[in-house]
Amino acid sequence: MWKNLPLFPERASALAWQVDGLYFLLIAVSAFFTLLIFAAIFYFAVKYRRSVHPHAVQIEGSLPLELAWTLIPLGICMILFAWGSLIYFQEARPPKDAMEVYVVAKQWMWKFEYEDGQRDLNQLHVPVGRDVKMIMSSQDAIHSFFVPAFRIKADVLPGRFTTTWFRPTKVGTYHLFCSQYCGTNHSAMIGQVIVMDPTDYQAWMSGGAGGSTGTLAANGQQLFQQLGCATCHRSDTQGRGPNLVGLSGKPVLLDDGRTVIADENYIRESILNPGAKIVSGFKPIMPTFQGQVSEENLMALVAYVKSLAQTQPKGEAGDGSSAPNTSKLQ
Repeated sequence: MWKNLPLFPERASALAWQVDGLYFLLIAVSAFFTLLIFAAIFYFAVKYRRSVHPHAVQIEGSLPLELAWTLIPLGICMILFAWGSLIYFQEARPPKDAMEVYVVAKQWMWKFEYEDGQRDLNQLHVPVGRDVKMIMSSQDAIHSFFVPAFRIKADVLPGRFTTTWFRPTKVGTYHLFCSQYCGTNHSAMIGQVIVMDPTDYQAWMSGGAGGSTGTLAANGQQLFQQLGCATCHRSDTQGRGPNLVGLSGKPVLLDDGRTVIADENYIRESILNPGAKIVSGFKPIMPTFQGQVSEENLMALVAYVKSLAQTQPKGEAGDGSSAPNTSKLQ
């Protein structure tokens, strides 16, 4: 049985080899200096034993030796720092054209919703060779999205979005764990990432798995209308709220002079706590929707606002027609 247990998880993502390379380098450096220190201890214990050197003798310092044991470890640490920073920046910056999947973690399950409206429970389906960005939020405690085969682990926090991304390189089924203790049944909060051939993935997606009721952005547009958001957030000059067309990913000037980027967390905060960041030129008249919309509905609204960066509706934001966007968030 033990012969079939791998020493390390399978490598199945584009960044996995870099993470493993850095890990093996850290192990090698640690092993080298551990052996060096123990060898030095043994050598000096034998050479300067009491029978040979019964009395201590003052030894003057050596500048070359002190420089060597300072600069060499510094150089090694800088190499480790540079390599680790490179991996971190790659993992922290999802590609702009990545496929987006929204994730809600809750005790004790994973809920996935795709841009096309498909839904999954504890199973994430993705095509091989495609960049996948996970936009995640927790409904209760702190969770952590961990896929050993992809060498990724990202905390999933209540009250905000966190993101991570990966590019699967091998077709197969891989374990998904919650690696943050989240309650009594923490160990049961497991799932699978199913990496499929693109043709099989399209067949699965077109099969209507998960009870799709429309795209995520379309569901968000419906909520946008039901909550009365379209009354104030218009794409003409009559709106009492900022124009949302083309907002996502752009800088927003606030009334206190600061400039922020309209990312997922900014949009989320503007829905739940609209008074936190007031856009320059507008009054704080928007009511809070805290407690009125679920995590799934929040994600749908965020997906809809992000979709307005690609489509330019005419009249009210959300009427579905197209026209040039002439307004700016200044």
